[in-house]
Amino acid sequence: MYGRVYASILQRASSYTLTLYSAAPVQYAHLVALPSSQPHPANQCHCSSWSPFRSDQLCWIGEESGNWSRSGRHLSTRQDLDLQLSRVQINSILRTNEQTVSVPEFDGRGLSAVRKFESNQLAANTPNEDRRSAATCLQSKGMLFGVFDGHGGWACAQAVSERLLYYIAVAMMPEHSLEELEKSMEHGRPVPPILQWYKHHADFNYRESASLYIDHLRVFWQDLLDGEEHGEGMSPRDALDCAFKRLDADISLEAQVPLSNDLMKSTAIQVAFAGCTACVAHVGTDGIYVANSGDCRAVLGVQNEDGSWSAVPLSQDHNSQNRDEVERIKAQHPRSERDTVITDDRLLGVLMPLRAFGDVRFKWSHELQQSILSSLESGVDLDSLNLYQYTPPNYLTPPYLDVAPEITHHKLRPQDRFLILGTDGLWDELGSEEAVRLIGEHLSGIHLQAPVSPSERQLKLGQMHELLLKRQARASPALDTNAATHLIRHALGTGEYGELCQERLSSMLALPEDLARMYRDDITATVVYLNSDLAKPHHS
Repeated sequence: MYGRVYASILQRASSYTLTLYSAAPVQYAHLVALPSSQPHPANQCHCSSWSPFRSDQLCWIGEESGNWSRSGRHLSTRQDLDLQLSRVQINSILRTNEQTVSVPEFDGRGLSAVRKFESNQLAANTPNEDRRSAATCLQSKGMLFGVFDGHGGWACAQAVSERLLYYIAVAMMPEHSLEELEKSMEHGRPVPPILQWYKHHADFNYRESASLYIDHLRVFWQDLLDGEEHGEGMSPRDALDCAFKRLDADISLEAQVPLSNDLMKSTAIQVAFAGCTACVAHVGTDGIYVANSGDCRAVLGVQNEDGSWSAVPLSQDHNSQNRDEVERIKAQHPRSERDTVITDDRLLGVLMPLRAFGDVRFKWSHELQQSILSSLESGVDLDSLNLYQYTPPNYLTPPYLDVAPEITHHKLRPQDRFLILGTDGLWDELGSEEAVRLIGEHLSGIHLQAPVSPSERQLKLGQMHELLLKRQARASPALDTNAATHLIRHALGTGEYGELCQERLSSMLALPEDLARMYRDDITATVVYLNSDLAKPHHS
């Protein structure tokens, strides 16, 4: 398998001669660039949701010599490719962004439903368009975990990863705590902390927009206080639903109103015109609530009585493979549009996830889009932001997209051991059952093998050899202490017999920036280990 991947990579690299990086029409290309506070890659691929590959980069690549894209970035050729990495190099790449956090069993307010969590990210885009968040609610109960998959750039995923958990936590806070927040703001006193964040040292924040984000969070809690029935705060289910919708509305509003400076304005525009999917879990003593919008995924790992592992899905992917989701969207538009709303397995032939934050290209009227982009021209260079006045085809009855999350609840049981949250880059490579088995066996150190079946006993010698290789591969010792890293390693490095293949993993990790996105997506995984003792009878 790895040999075919390797050969395919070389073939592609050496055959690009005046080639577009996509079969998609050029006008579907990059809609959003990056805020000036981060490096601006000239050849960034925004293809996880918009088109198979970046279509705006015209590339001239010769057979044996490296050449340059029109953006000035050197493009890889057969001569450039060295896909062999040492084990030390592979481990360094895989472990750069890993995170492990142990959670106190008792935090002063009650028992924690989480023992620890482990997380990791591996980029394919430059920079990474995935984001992750984790925090403990300090004014209410439970912990929050989120993974966010950006498209059209990373701007929207960045903003949502910073803000959404605050909106959820505020919605769950009781009225007296919200009043304390408001009094502190009014009198210029320190505001009581809302969340205890667990940040990775490489995490980035929109510092220039912090004041705007705080102002709109304050308006949100003021609106909650003005309501007549807030009382002890929203349930986790209602808080998740309300927070998703309110933040998306604020993102839309911020792109439309005058802001204090051009940088803040351009950031707000980029956030709104980019998009991101989100999967957030609230884990508390009453169970797990998962809110999902898009094609990230939450899966529960359950240990059966015989020691084997089962996967329980806690979310459904919102894409064209979900027939109920496709019918939901078609029902919102005239029958004359049934054949155009979803084409080529994408919304209006462009967007893969069918729910998302931002993506105002699929929400605003054509007139509003034109108005907002025209208003930028006096103070901001549209070309510098890579914002183009483009409307998707057959854009007749917007909105075509919303962020309304699908919410599930699962009451904790003694056999529930861990929760996996992952962006679609993980699930493109691993099935839910396989991911749970990998983490379960990593956790227990026990690799269960089913007895050889009667039909398997009839296998020929060569077939039996293959079966034994597969069974041996499953029993190989784990190379990583971090379970999220363990997942990513297996997602990219599993060979033909289920074994970890060093050469295949090396090839996948050594791909240069302009090729990496053609073979894999950004991957983010968070594994939350549950305190299953809470579900035992003496705690019920």
